[in-house]
Amino acid sequence: MGTQVKLITWRSAHGLQVSKRSVNQFAPQHNLNLHRVNICVSCCELKSPGSMTSRESPKADIALIGLAVMGQNLILNMDSKGFVVCAYNRTVEKVDHFLANEAKGTKIIGAKSLEDMVQKLKKPRKVMLLVKAGSAVDAFVKNLLPLLEKGDIIIDGGNSQYTDTQRWCKELAPTGILYIGMGVSGGEDGARYGPSLMPGGHPAAWPAVKPIFQAICAKVNNEPCCDWVGEDGAGHFVKMVHNGIEYGDMQLICEAYHLMKDVLNLEQGEIAKVFSDWGKGELDSFLIDITSDILKFKDSDGSYLLPKIRDAAGQKGTGKWTVISALEYGVPVTLIGEAVFARCLSALKDERIKSSKTLSKSVVKFDGNKAEFIENLRKALYASKVISYAQGFMLLREAAQEAYTKNPALTNLLLDPYFSKQVSNSQMSLRRVVAQAALSGVPSPTFSAALAFYDGYSSDVLPANLLQAQRDYFGAHTYELLTKPGDFVHTNWTGHGGNVSASTYNN
Repeated sequence: MGTQVKLITWRSAHGLQVSKRSVNQFAPQHNLNLHRVNICVSCCELKSPGSMTSRESPKADIALIGLAVMGQNLILNMDSKGFVVCAYNRTVEKVDHFLANEAKGTKIIGAKSLEDMVQKLKKPRKVMLLVKAGSAVDAFVKNLLPLLEKGDIIIDGGNSQYTDTQRWCKELAPTGILYIGMGVSGGEDGARYGPSLMPGGHPAAWPAVKPIFQAICAKVNNEPCCDWVGEDGAGHFVKMVHNGIEYGDMQLICEAYHLMKDVLNLEQGEIAKVFSDWGKGELDSFLIDITSDILKFKDSDGSYLLPKIRDAAGQKGTGKWTVISALEYGVPVTLIGEAVFARCLSALKDERIKSSKTLSKSVVKFDGNKAEFIENLRKALYASKVISYAQGFMLLREAAQEAYTKNPALTNLLLDPYFSKQVSNSQMSLRRVVAQAALSGVPSPTFSAALAFYDGYSSDVLPANLLQAQRDYFGAHTYELLTKPGDFVHTNWTGHGGNVSASTYNN
């Protein structure tokens, strides 16, 4: 593994700040930020490198390959900040169309080939890729290498697996060509008006690209949501965990919607109003906002669109990568894992239709106060989001060279006084929601995982002593006695198994 992530800085007594477009906020004054360390850079200090006198050759500050919507919007963002950008796409017609339409009247220039693109760049050349992760990135990097020279920089801004970025950093090191793997968060609007950026890779590349990326990124309290994350695959590792947390947030919101629909039997318009109200308080976030919009949206025939959408969720793999990495590091990101598996279960649509006609449910109809349950649901959602972030931060900490700079002794976000108090105050609501979901036969895997993690993490004694005894019984794996820390012993449980303990087999 080996990814070193220099990432988390405690910005205040209660939490980190964050761009709303990239990671959901908790309370406005207590926001979390997965994307940047504590810095203070004023954009007005940046000179406009795109400005040229008539005697200067029209060289571009940076090139961007890939003219899908994200690529186009990032180019337009860079142009609006005064940078000259060279646009290239494998399909040259896309370049012509972009220049004649979206980029009309700007300083953006186009290239007909990779060779043409490289010739139009200032040195050190900076080439950003926004293409499909995997083979497409590999192909472009290989084609670029003969055209570049020592000190030039390749930036992969797609959702690449961090191990791919590690590989390219290692392969390019002897050539002197620098490589950055950068997470980009914020979607299409973020790309155009201010994304959160998570660059990592060869540190020597950072000074050359820093003015560009810190100029175009989102700002919180006038500070850029972009700073150097770490070496090798650190940038894409952070983006992977960010996406995993987003998986959890989205599933929690879906479960809240499901409970209001099938337990409380609220009309869709009523549910939309609940989410709209939640968006005005401590749950204020991009995902809460768009959920309200989606619930309100009506089709051309005047009926709500949402019930017409097939309930089989897709995924691109970053959530799965987060869970796999967590298993490799031994970190219990249980809520994120349940969110990934919930998508897998939803994809079994045809099987679920068949089983729903065969498998019966014994349920208890809700007869309580709806307003009280909605408030419990709000608190449960808040607490579960904090727990999801805590799990993601645990994974980042495990991979990090330096994690919580405010308090190195702080082992978990839940132990911070502010968040500890918030979750403690909301835990009974979470218990009521999970209990009611179980009684009503409505699946709530991420709410349940949040509660189980909280109860497990706050328990000084767990039944793992029995598990250790079982392992020693059938595999002679030994166990550690509470009275003798560090001393592992084996017991002959049956009286005829012998006293030799296992040394290699580990179950």
